[in-house]
This record gives sequence, C-alpha cells and structure tokens, in this order.
Amino acid sequence: MASKYAKLDMPHAICVPAPAQGHINPMLKLAKILHFRGFHITFVNTEYNHRRLLKSRGPDSLKGLHSFRFETIPDGLPPSDADSTQDIASLSKSLTTTGLVPFKELLAKLNHTSSSNVPPVSCIISDGVMSFTLAAAQDLGIPLIFFWTLCACGLLGYMHYCNLIEKDYTPLKDESYLTNGYLEKTLDWIPGMKDIRLRDLPSFIRTANPDDYMIKFLIQETERSKNASAIVVNTFEPLEKEVLESLQTLLPPVYAIGPLHLILKHVDDNNLEELELNLWKEDEKCLEWLDSKKLNSVVYVNFGSIAVVTSNQLIEFAWGLANSRTEFLWIIRPDIVLGEQAILPPEFVEETKDRAMLASWCPQEQVLSHPAIGGFLTHGEWNSILESISCGVPMICWPFFAEQPTNCWFCCTKLGIGMEIDSNVKRDEVASLVRELMAGDKGKEMKKKALEWKKLAEEAAKKPTGSSYVNIDKIINEISLKH
Repeated sequence: MASKYAKLDMPHAICVPAPAQGHINPMLKLAKILHFRGFHITFVNTEYNHRRLLKSRGPDSLKGLHSFRFETIPDGLPPSDADSTQDIASLSKSLTTTGLVPFKELLAKLNHTSSSNVPPVSCIISDGVMSFTLAAAQDLGIPLIFFWTLCACGLLGYMHYCNLIEKDYTPLKDESYLTNGYLEKTLDWIPGMKDIRLRDLPSFIRTANPDDYMIKFLIQETERSKNASAIVVNTFEPLEKEVLESLQTLLPPVYAIGPLHLILKHVDDNNLEELELNLWKEDEKCLEWLDSKKLNSVVYVNFGSIAVVTSNQLIEFAWGLANSRTEFLWIIRPDIVLGEQAILPPEFVEETKDRAMLASWCPQEQVLSHPAIGGFLTHGEWNSILESISCGVPMICWPFFAEQPTNCWFCCTKLGIGMEIDSNVKRDEVASLVRELMAGDKGKEMKKKALEWKKLAEEAAKKPTGSSYVNIDKIINEISLKH
C-alpha cells in the first residue's frame, strides 16, 4: 500500500481525462493502478465537472489522499449550473483554444515543490482528445502518453479521416446522401478493418458541411498523437489484434492495457476503492432487485452518459421492452430526452411493474457481472462494451454517435456477440431482438462467444503474465527510466 505521505522523489503523473463520464472512469482506473505502483497522482477535472462530482458524491469526496490529489482547470465555456453532459463540439473547441494556459499555470504551481509539497511532475497522461497538453509536456521536456479511451477500431477510424477527405467520401455532397444508400458503401483499403461500411465509421463524417468542426478536431487530435511518447488503449491484444497492428504503423508505440477494470482487481488499497467519480448518484437498489431474479433472466438497458433520445424513441423502446415479455432493468438518466423530461406512459409503468426496475443511474460493472443479467441493450460506447465482454454478456447495440457505430460493427461482425437495432427504432423490432437475445438460437450462440471472449479478457489482465498487465509494466518502466 502506498505511503500516507507523498515522497518528493516519487514519479508524479498528471492525469487529464476528457470531461465526460465515459472518459473520466477509465482514466481514474489507470490513475489508481499507477498510484498503487508507486506514483504520486494529480487528477485534473474541469471546474464544471468538479462541481457536478461534489453534488453527486458529497462535499468531501474529492479531498483525495496526500499522494492522490484532485485539481481543476476551467473549460472556457460560460458558467452553468446544469447537471448534464455539455455539448461535445463546443467543449472540444473551447478546451482546444483555452485549455493550455490554465493547464500550464497548474503545472507551474505543482512544480513549485517547496510550496506545493508534491514531487515535480514527471509525466502527463492525457486523454487523446485533450491534446493541448502536448505543448506543456514539450515545454517541460517530460514524456506525454495519450490515453485513447475508445476501442482500437474507433481510433483507427479517426486516423483515416484524412484519407476519407482525400478520397472524397466526406463531406457528403448534400444531406440526401444520409438516406440514399451512400453510407452502405464498403471500404477495402483500411488495414485491419476490411469491408467496413461508411456508416460503420465514426459518425462525424456524416456531414455535408465542409467546415465541420468535429472532423477538423479529430484530424488535429490524431495528428498530435504522432508526437506522443506512447499511446495506450483500453483493449486487449487478442480482441483487436489486426487493428492494433495497423495502428502500430501509424503511431508511436501503442499499448493495449485493458480491460482496466480487471487489471484494477490487482490493486489492494481500501483508500483507493473509495475514490470514485460518478457524475450521477448511483441507485444501489438495482442490485437488491437483481438478487431476486433467476439466472440470465434480465435484460439490462442503458444508453450511457451522453446519448439522448426523442420522446417518441423513448416510448418505442418502452413498449418494445414491455412486449418482449422479458424482465428488464432500465437506466433512464434525468437528461436522456433532448430538451424535456423523460416521461413514460402510465400504462407502460403499470403493465411492467412486476418485471421491471427503472433507475436514473447504477453501478454498471456490478450490474453486468450479476448472474441475473442475460443480455445488454446498449448504445455501444466502448466502456460498456468492454465491461459486457468481460462479464460474458451478449448485446443489442443501438449506436448513437462518434465511434459507437464502429463498436457496433466490431461486436456484430467480428466478435459475434452483438445484434444491431435500426436507428429508426420501432417497438416490434425492439421486442423481437430482445426475445432473440434472451432466448433465441442466435442469442445462445452469442452468449457462447461472449463467454469465450470473457476468458481471453481475464487472461490478458492476469498478473503477472497477461498481455495487458505486461504492457502496463512496460509503460511504468518507460516513465520511471525518464524520471
């Protein structure tokens, strides 16, 4: 266990996640692993998220430990008291243009060791989409590791955005190309992603605007990744072998270090267990409800921290779940319906009250590992997919945006553990797919494959010989040599 007091000769890692739940969680896991292995940690949230975390977790939740501290930088957006995920494009643009100065000021404060009483900063571990940190690392002459929290497939898709523009696949000629079958074109020139369709690539290419900010932003971020000391990805080698090999030809050394939540099981420190960063309050009653259910009998439904639905889509999902006659646990965030309250029909609530539980947030890893869970209806964000794989749970994917279509394609066509639901959601399709997932022949085959991937995930995270465990050792040794 790490000492209660920071030693000034400890290596000191600054961890800078992108300010969204799906980026904060894996960065926190990596930070805990590094802390347990002897690092002083400074974890940097935005002021907006820091306030939300205090509201969710309590006023003392971010006091941290002496050698694991939380700091903040502003995100540059106008002040807001909202309790929801910010607009991704606005946030990305603002941090790109305003993030470097306050970040450098924070580093200067920390490196003033006589007043900060912490070791000098020895490396920066930055989310791949927070690349303004690169200039600060170069100024200080310290290693910078970019942590891409998405799957290797998603990163490879972004790496080829430049080629998609050069080959005139994007921007689209006009909006009609979204619906005229153009996105069904298959591509055979991306090594590691043979026969991927345009619509399976990260969704920001689906624009007719030649000045679309997110395309430019992701080209900028992937280009800057080429100047990092190393790249780490929360995946494991057998899962994405071809894609990782393809990335190695485009980037500095790429290390697969996942599933991080399995590696974290080797960390034996009660103080670290109490450090959590959930932007919404978790409802522990979900687990009690699951305890009363039979093995593999419940479908878990959660569209993550960013996806929003229309009122009509919410109702179609609701009646689809009801008509499947399956027991379900459905997580409905307060801000899941765009611009209004999430209100379900009273008839639906009445009809499903004996076989459903609705909650606003939950401890997902514990839910997915519960023996009652037999399937997962997900938006297909990578953390959710990796957690599902690690628990041997097959999926129905309803991708929302960014690299989620890529994740869905990967699960359905390469791994054989998922089925895709049409973006234009209809209750009959929801009911049919849920029944197939939970009791059909295809569902049983997917369950079998999911359990095979679960075994490989556990092997990758095994101490001390698992491929991901060994890769974390390599990263630690690289930083320590330069410390």
